[in-house]
Amino acid sequence: MSPALRRSRKAVAAAEGRTKGRVAVAIRQSTATRSRQVTAVLSKRVTAASSRRVAGVDEAGRGPLAGPVVAAAVILDPRRRIRGLADSKALTPQERARLAPIIRTRALAWAVAWADRDEIDALNILGATFLAMRRALLRLPVCPTHVQVDGNRLPPLADLPLGCTVEAIVEGDARIAAISAASILAKTCRDAMMEALDPCYPGFELAAHKGYGTPAHLEALRTLEPSPQHRRSFSPVRVALGLPDLPDPTDGPDPQAELPLTGTDPES
Repeated sequence: MSPALRRSRKAVAAAEGRTKGRVAVAIRQSTATRSRQVTAVLSKRVTAASSRRVAGVDEAGRGPLAGPVVAAAVILDPRRRIRGLADSKALTPQERARLAPIIRTRALAWAVAWADRDEIDALNILGATFLAMRRALLRLPVCPTHVQVDGNRLPPLADLPLGCTVEAIVEGDARIAAISAASILAKTCRDAMMEALDPCYPGFELAAHKGYGTPAHLEALRTLEPSPQHRRSFSPVRVALGLPDLPDPTDGPDPQAELPLTGTDPES
């Protein structure tokens, strides 16, 4: 090979090496730039998600014949995901017991409140449920920017100092994580309350059925006088007391019309 050809090949190899080096540098710079852009976008999304504080709201205990109706409000932290959230009715007691403390630990904010038997009988069960939801929202240590309520009806919130938007979501407890979390807290709280009430009213086995109208509970109502925790506005209890049935509550006043701002303090 002639000296000129060797010099030419060396020059070509050197040029190729410089080109490859510049390409590698360009790729690294492009990758770094893209990585910074992705990080910035994700950071903005997390910041936006955290600034938009969405409270999920759900209740437990509308159907039972005895005990309070309990509501919970939960604002989840988007940076601290909780696996296994679902409608509390679809979870076992063990699963609910495992998830409840995790929700309380990882949520940005949570609160539980309730309406007692007297309030249920005075307002009807829908009005008392809305009252419990209002109380739960007012007890949140962080004010939500948006509220999502399980179901197809909304509690009246216009008079509360929240300044947030609100929407009802049918089957929200199975579809929306924050509502699922609220359903779990409401259910576990109410179950604990009924278990604590059980020894106060022997014969009713409140710890077993949590106040629901099971055959055993209905049989107890036929042989025992209803307890102070039994809802006098519910038909099986009225039958046990020898009272006539009440008119259909849908024919009465709107349960949203005149709810108190907070009502009786649920901790009193």
